[in-house]
Amino acid sequence: MDIFSLVPALAGGILIGIAVITLMLFNGRIAGISGIVGGLFPFKSNDTRWRIAFLVGLVLAPFLYRIFIGQIPEITFDASLPLLVLGGVLVGVGTQLGSGCTSGHGVCGISRLSLRSIVATLIFMATAAVTVFLIRHVLGV
Repeated sequence: MDIFSLVPALAGGILIGIAVITLMLFNGRIAGISGIVGGLFPFKSNDTRWRIAFLVGLVLAPFLYRIFIGQIPEITFDASLPLLVLGGVLVGVGTQLGSGCTSGHGVCGISRLSLRSIVATLIFMATAAVTVFLIRHVLGV
């Protein structure tokens, strides 16, 4: 496991904050990824450009990082493809049940002091902690 580095983490947090504030100021929209992607379907020509631009920015960010900063950290997965797919489906279901994703509730909702987002984020974090405990310490995986 790599040692946590404060500067890249702080820079990433600042960039996320700037993106969230910019989207809210100029579009009056919340930067929750599930809402941005979900808003693309059904296709609405008057509400699509900013969504596509935001998603293109997410995809291009690692390439820009490599150009300006250097080597991209290697990403590895210790799980099988079926387990990753199952995890993705569960995240999608949870996003629907929770009326948003962790970025929408955790970053944007809490910053707006939304009670619903505060409760949702507490539930996300508690569920994650219990899941890690069960998988690592009870099941030994």
